[in-house]
Amino acid sequence: MPDQSSKDPLHGMTLEKIIKNLVEYYGWEELGKRVKIDCFNFDPSLSSSLKFLRHTPWAREKVEQLYVRTLKQEQSD
Repeated sequence: MPDQSSKDPLHGMTLEKIIKNLVEYYGWEELGKRVKIDCFNFDPSLSSSLKFLRHTPWAREKVEQLYVRTLKQEQSD
């Protein structure tokens, strides 16, 4: 997970790392339920997700928000 020296949980995180961490934590099926975008629900892959999210700001924002919420949840457990 991210470097603890920065207060921004996305500091130093690439989109690829964020997706990999979310897939590891939730799996593709659950990720597709939490962020309802086709690249997570139909034949999901890292490369198709990266391509879509890099060109779709609203979807990338949803993925980043889920990542931040997941981090906060992990830290409170």
